[in-house]
Amino acid sequence: MFGLFKSKSEKDKLQNQYEKLMKEAHTLSTSNRKMSDEKVYEAEEIMKKLVKLN
Repeated sequence: MFGLFKSKSEKDKLQNQYEKLMKEAHTLSTSNRKMSDEKVYEAEEIMKKLVKLN
């Protein structure tokens, strides 16, 4: 309850964005391979940022 107003850290935001992009890439992989590859690339860039934060 008290965590309701707690802002997310940069790491949490990046992790959520990474997961969202990977889900989109998986969904697109059956219909549009090029867009799926672009989403995976974006997700990899975010993962690089996450690694730098650690």
